[in-house]
Amino acid sequence: MQNPERTTDRLVRALGVASAGLGVPMLVRTDAVARFAGVDDDAGAPLVIQAVGARELVHAALLLLGPHRTVWTRVAGDAMDLAVLGRALADRKGERRARATAATAAVAAITAADVWVASRTLREQHGRGRPGPLQLHASVTVQQEPQEVYRFWRDFENLPTFMLHLRSVTEHGDGRSRWEANAPLRRSVSWDAELTGDEPGRRISWKSLPGSRVANAGTVHFAPAPGDRGTEVKVVLHYDVPGGRAGRLVAKLLGEEPEQQVRDDLRRFKQVMETGRVVRSDGLPSGADARHQVAQRPAQPVKSERASNHR
Repeated sequence: MQNPERTTDRLVRALGVASAGLGVPMLVRTDAVARFAGVDDDAGAPLVIQAVGARELVHAALLLLGPHRTVWTRVAGDAMDLAVLGRALADRKGERRARATAATAAVAAITAADVWVASRTLREQHGRGRPGPLQLHASVTVQQEPQEVYRFWRDFENLPTFMLHLRSVTEHGDGRSRWEANAPLRRSVSWDAELTGDEPGRRISWKSLPGSRVANAGTVHFAPAPGDRGTEVKVVLHYDVPGGRAGRLVAKLLGEEPEQQVRDDLRRFKQVMETGRVVRSDGLPSGADARHQVAQRPAQPVKSERASNHR
C-alpha cells in the first residue's frame, strides 16, 4: 500500500518545481507573459508580473526545502493572482479579453490543485477535519533512542503512567482504542480514537471518532536530538474540552491549563524513559502513578533528629 505521507511529499515537491517553472519566465520573459495574459497594453503590468515571479521563486524554495504546510502560502498567492486577473479581465475586450480569460482559467486550475494538495497536509497530520478550536505544541528531549521512545509511547496503555489526567487507555486492535480521562469538577469523560498515521520511530497520529464527547486529534513526532543527545519528542494537539468555552474557563480557573498539563506530562515521560519511573521524594508519597501527583507537596529537608539516626 502506498504511504499517504510520501504521496503528499511528492505532490508538494512537484508544486515547488512548478513554482520555479512559473517564476523564471515571469522574470526573464516578462513581455511574453504579459502578452499571454492579455495585459501587454498595461504599462504597470511588467512590474506586477515580475513581483509575482519573485514570489513564485520564494514558493519554490519553501515547497522544496520546507515542511508540507508551506503549500498554504501558494494557495494565498493564487487568491491574489485571481483577484488581479479578475480586474484585468473586466477591462479587456476582443482578443486581449480572450487571452485574459484563458490565463484566468489556467490560474483557477492551478489554485484547485494547490488547495487539494494543501488539504492533504491537514489530513496527513491530524486526519480529516481537525477537531476542536484549541491547538498547542510542546516538546521535550529524552535521553533514549527514537525507536525505544516510540515503542513505549506506541503502547497506549503506558500513557496513564505519566499523563496526570488520563485514567486508562484500552486498545481494541485495528488502530482503535478507548480513552478515559478526568474532567473538571471531579467528573470523568471517555471517547474512542483511531490511528491516522504510524511510522515506527518517527511519528504517531490519531483522532477521536465521530460522536466522541472530547473532539481531539494529534501527532507525536520522534526525531534524533542534535548533538547525539537522544530523542526530541514534539507533541501537536488540536482539541476541545467538555463544556465548550465554559468548560475551558472552568479548567483554567481550577489550574488545569491544558498546555501546562501537556508540558508536565512530557516532563514525567522523560523521567519514566530515563529512570524507569516518575521521580519521587517525600513531597510525593502516593506512588509513581501520574494520578497520585495531585497530592504532591513541597519536599522538606531532613530534620536533625532523623539525620542523626542515619549517621
